[in-house]
Amino acid sequence: MSNFIDRRLNPKGKSLANRQRFIRRARAEIKEAVQKSLKDRTVSDFAKDQKISIPTKSTKEPHFRHDQGAGGEHDRVLPGNKDFVEGDQIKKPRQGDGQGRGKDAASGGDFEDDFTFTLSQDEILDIFFEDLELPNLIKTSLKEIKTFSWRRAGFTTSGSPNQINLVRTMRNSFGRRLAMKRPSEAEIEHSRQKLAQLKCGATPNAENREVIAELEEEIARLEHKRRWVPFLDPVDVRYNAFAQQPIPTSQAVMFCLMDVSGSMGEREKDLAKRFFMLLHLFLKRRYERLDIVFIRHTHDAQEVDEHTFFYSRQSGGTIVSTALEEMKKIVTERYATGEWNIYAAQASDGYTQTGDASRCVDLLNQDIMPVCQYYAYIEILDEREMEVFSSEESGAELWRAYRTVAKAWSNFATKRIAKPQDIFPVFRELFSKDAAEAKT
Repeated sequence: MSNFIDRRLNPKGKSLANRQRFIRRARAEIKEAVQKSLKDRTVSDFAKDQKISIPTKSTKEPHFRHDQGAGGEHDRVLPGNKDFVEGDQIKKPRQGDGQGRGKDAASGGDFEDDFTFTLSQDEILDIFFEDLELPNLIKTSLKEIKTFSWRRAGFTTSGSPNQINLVRTMRNSFGRRLAMKRPSEAEIEHSRQKLAQLKCGATPNAENREVIAELEEEIARLEHKRRWVPFLDPVDVRYNAFAQQPIPTSQAVMFCLMDVSGSMGEREKDLAKRFFMLLHLFLKRRYERLDIVFIRHTHDAQEVDEHTFFYSRQSGGTIVSTALEEMKKIVTERYATGEWNIYAAQASDGYTQTGDASRCVDLLNQDIMPVCQYYAYIEILDEREMEVFSSEESGAELWRAYRTVAKAWSNFATKRIAKPQDIFPVFRELFSKDAAEAKT
């Protein structure tokens, strides 16, 4: 039996075929391990390189072996022993007997050490966002950025010696010599050989002396002109020119809106956090600059940091329109619609003050949706409520009101989730390529 495994290190910035084949083979286990790590990571740093562990059964290498049942005679020579004789039955040892995970002993015989390795950021995102696309993904503007880069800007007649452009310099030199008819070395050498032949011949007569004088005069004139028109002149030299140019960068802002009243417990917030993570990663892969704005609300709304957004609880009633008014205010003050692509994701349990749903519809239709690239409303229910509201047309007052907005705006989407397993399918449905093309 022979196993051939490529153990070479991956070159910088590349992945060898073995690593890619391994990821494809163990994709299901890898995907599950990555999703489990969502809970313990923040929205903005989830895409960083991370170590994950998968069962060792996914790492087994394929190999060839001889078929022992194919027939034929097999001769074996086995060593003797003092404990067993022919006919004794040997008990099969338990798996993991005396073995465990790391330094801790295993409590049973069915355990197996996990295989741990590091996934790069690109590999994590490839696993999450395969076959996905943002609806209405339009880079509406290229904002003037304060960062610059040096780029080629033609040629200049002055500069550093290490920036001389030899090709352009020699081209200028050749053109100048050709225009000024600079005599070549071969032309002067031909005249010199002709003069030498005349001088080495018989005693020169009057006619030969006249020709010799003309040749000497011609050679002197050619040499003078050759010195006067040099092979390389300072006017021929060209340098590579560089200029600072601003780097155009597409940019977007992601608004995260969530109800943090007493009805939104840790389960609901955890589900919302997972969805916000997915949306952030998806946008980050398509925009070079991405801002995140966290807005929480009860009967009042305010902009907060991420930790306060997910882990702080407040008491009070629920008025959803206050969060939309706060978003409208922040967009007006900080994010000009001509310079930013605006995305929003709202998570709620669907409850709001009586009559507030109509106020939310007015804010969305008049102020938010005209400037928003995409708006996703996620309603978090428990499993019993999901069974009761099996139809998308049935639901609480806020859900029914938002359904009217979804019918009027193709870039507005509403979905329900009840458990972590619902998040990724819902996310794929919201941002699938087929849905994007249909809405476009």
